[in-house]
Amino acid sequence: MVEISYTSASEPLILFGNPGNRRTTGLQEARAALKLAPAVEVSCRDVLAAIRKKYSLGELLARLAAQSAPDRVDGSVHGQDSIIRLLAGQADCSPLLRLDAPGENFEIERELIALGAPDAEGDDSLLLWPERTQGIGISAAEARRLQEQHGRIWHPGQWFRGYCRLLAWLRREAALLWPLSRWMNDPAEVAVMFDKRRCSLVLDKAGIRVPPALSPSGAAFGDTADLHTAMRESGFHRIFVKLFCGSGASGVMAYQIHPRTQAELAVTTIGTEIVQGQRVYYNAGRLRRYTDKQDIHAILNWLCMEGIHAERWIPKATLNGRVYDVRQLVCGGEACHAVLRLSRSPITNLHLRNERLLLEEAGLPPDTVQSIQLTAEAAMSAFPASMVAGLDVLVPAHGGRPYVLDVNPFGDLLYRVKHQGRNPYEWEMLHL
Repeated sequence: MVEISYTSASEPLILFGNPGNRRTTGLQEARAALKLAPAVEVSCRDVLAAIRKKYSLGELLARLAAQSAPDRVDGSVHGQDSIIRLLAGQADCSPLLRLDAPGENFEIERELIALGAPDAEGDDSLLLWPERTQGIGISAAEARRLQEQHGRIWHPGQWFRGYCRLLAWLRREAALLWPLSRWMNDPAEVAVMFDKRRCSLVLDKAGIRVPPALSPSGAAFGDTADLHTAMRESGFHRIFVKLFCGSGASGVMAYQIHPRTQAELAVTTIGTEIVQGQRVYYNAGRLRRYTDKQDIHAILNWLCMEGIHAERWIPKATLNGRVYDVRQLVCGGEACHAVLRLSRSPITNLHLRNERLLLEEAGLPPDTVQSIQLTAEAAMSAFPASMVAGLDVLVPAHGGRPYVLDVNPFGDLLYRVKHQGRNPYEWEMLHL
């Protein structure tokens, strides 16, 4: 059993995220269960406002501490005293810092798109390919006028640029304010994990088995014609096309061209329709099947414009008549919580109403389970400055070593899954 050391229990934890959502609530509940002090919550909204107004992180915390009166009920900060203590001992303080997912909040999404605008200022040091991370740019003012439309995918390339600018700001400001601070998930590595193109290259270079990319060097695809050329040259007629910064199967397409008839088939969560003369794209929340080339090519052209990672379609192993892959959590270098995701389609994400099964209940051969865990641990070692991530591991139908499909820096939101009697957040807090 892991015990809480005096050092880890006494160090303050600062949580940058969206207060009140499932993730921040789950972490705070875990700390309460372990009799640890609540994490100091700093909202993404306040961080984005500070960047826009050119405050430092210290100035932001001072302002939040001043506002943290008893009648403040929005939950964006826990503990006025904690913030004041952090500010008072700036150089000597060694807080633990944790990034949480910025999603599930349209106000934050809109501000990140604004921060990534062509006319916005920001630190692009965490962008490997700035010229390929823009998509169709809109101004910051236009971004702030966007209105939420359920499922609509708004300017993902520009969003990612804004998110990398947020990560770079936090990394720089925290280092200036607290030189002895430690990140649970380093912002620079989070930026790599989020970019499927870069993540695949990093893992491949580290000797981790990943599906072969159609563009091993990371070169961009301008449109569907470029993609078709790469498919012919590689000899792949079945591929996965992924929005380079998508999550939760948003922007993912299983795509194939029949080698004899040239008929095309796309299975994807992407919906598209014409609204006021403009073609728009959205996450349909369920799988759609396209056979019309005009629709398929329209979606592919849009994906290529925003930026894609295209890889060979590796057939997945089956269990109980369904294909499966595994979301394997790795914490502190060790595999822990895991869930099988079973599906009758090639896309297994659980929010698409696919079946879930605990790894220990699946009855997989022990050597398969061990191979999954060792593969995930090895992949996580490519990110030495990050304590925890969820890795999607594919067991190939034809046998052999597993592949790593994705590394999700925020992949620890796993419901009803325990490891040695602890849920993921409790396990992470024990391992600090």
